[in-house]
Amino acid sequence: MTNASVREFKMPDVGEGLTEAEILKWYVQPGDTVTDGQVVCEVETAKAAVELPIPYDGVVRALHFPEGTTVDVGTSIIAVEVAGGAAPAQEEAPAAAVPAAEPEKPAEQPAARQPVLVGYGVATSSTRRRPRKQAQDPVARQAASAVQAELNGHGAAPAAPAAPVAPAAPAAPAQRPLAKPPVRKLAKDLGVDLATVTPSGPDGVITREDVHAAVAAAQAPQQTAPAAQPAVPAASAPDRPAAPASYDTARETRIPVKGVRKATAAAMVGSAFTAPHVTEFVTVDVTRTMKLVEELKQDKEFAGLRVNPLLLIAKALLVAIRRNPDINASWDEAAQEIVVKHYVNLGIAAATPRGLIVPNIKDAHAKTLPELAASLGELVSTAREGRTSPSAMQGGTVTITNVGVFGVDTGTPILNPGESAILAVGAIKPQPWVHKGKVKPRQVTTLALSFDHRLVDGELGSKVLADVASILEQPKRLITWA
Repeated sequence: MTNASVREFKMPDVGEGLTEAEILKWYVQPGDTVTDGQVVCEVETAKAAVELPIPYDGVVRALHFPEGTTVDVGTSIIAVEVAGGAAPAQEEAPAAAVPAAEPEKPAEQPAARQPVLVGYGVATSSTRRRPRKQAQDPVARQAASAVQAELNGHGAAPAAPAAPVAPAAPAAPAQRPLAKPPVRKLAKDLGVDLATVTPSGPDGVITREDVHAAVAAAQAPQQTAPAAQPAVPAASAPDRPAAPASYDTARETRIPVKGVRKATAAAMVGSAFTAPHVTEFVTVDVTRTMKLVEELKQDKEFAGLRVNPLLLIAKALLVAIRRNPDINASWDEAAQEIVVKHYVNLGIAAATPRGLIVPNIKDAHAKTLPELAASLGELVSTAREGRTSPSAMQGGTVTITNVGVFGVDTGTPILNPGESAILAVGAIKPQPWVHKGKVKPRQVTTLALSFDHRLVDGELGSKVLADVASILEQPKRLITWA
């Protein structure tokens, strides 16, 4: 087609500062016709699974990567043949991370404003956040070209010799890693080469958490995969039957750590080695709270809403934060300041097939109990379906983790990075309890509050935990204290 051109659709940054994503599923194949806005694939970032729409009409010429491949942001993932010789306005100047085997490009790029789809981070300059893996590793670039050739068939074969061009890009690695002076000092004290650290901060800035994560990875490089092994038999058979015969031939299972699990691991290591954790516990008689839950289920105002103990525990925590606002804060290491938040984005830890995520309810402090119930229901349903958006997991201020659903009495939770407190809720079950001078069976649970001891002292942490316990023992206090 003389009036046709090949457009390369590149992996967008669907979150804030993400550098890579895994292709989970292709919805199109070479030869298929696509239209502007049609979803062509599903990818998993370090925060969520996201569907990617194509921004133009045409015919799919090639899929550059198979399902299960992790691809850097800015790398072309699909080639589409579009009608017309002129390139559409969305075309982005090729980034340094794009494989050398990229098909033909338009000779000129329009200088007009580049419209983009919502959530796509388009780079308008040649500035790079960090050296791309493909630019540093010519062997990996050649492997990517080989995959492209296999997918494209004879049409992609001529592109393979272009791989040797890749070594021209390593000029970028000479760029000095971006890090603030305190972080550079920390790296020097710990013996960490900043050039080997993967940055997670804005614009590719290396943070303290990144340095600590690098130290932890260097100390135990082989421990991550085996640690995940017990989860396989436990998830499939909770009653632990006799080991199947296949265990004799396959004594180990190695699970690649990527996507949500990779991000969670790095965040937890950074949090554990940055914030000094303190955890306090209290055992509570929640019999009256359980009765109130049953009453609310019959209330027409809560018709169709999810009403459970977590709803009242969340409301109790919000009330306790209102009475003790300094608990709702964060530590700014660079500025050496405590940042007190005058709003509460309440995080709810959720276990999903892709790993642990912590979406949050925005401005939970301003919601009525029915509104909070509706938000909780939507949050849980979206998480179970794997459709939690990256924005839903950003900006949290305090978190609740309900380990009681697994039959666990309580735990010592690790803080979500950037937050100062997290409340763990244990299993609610009948226990002998002294009530009005007599031992009676009562509904009892144990709460655990972990907090950052840099900005939350024992008095403040104790007050918050005691307030939550008092409300759950006497839930009518929700009315007087709210």
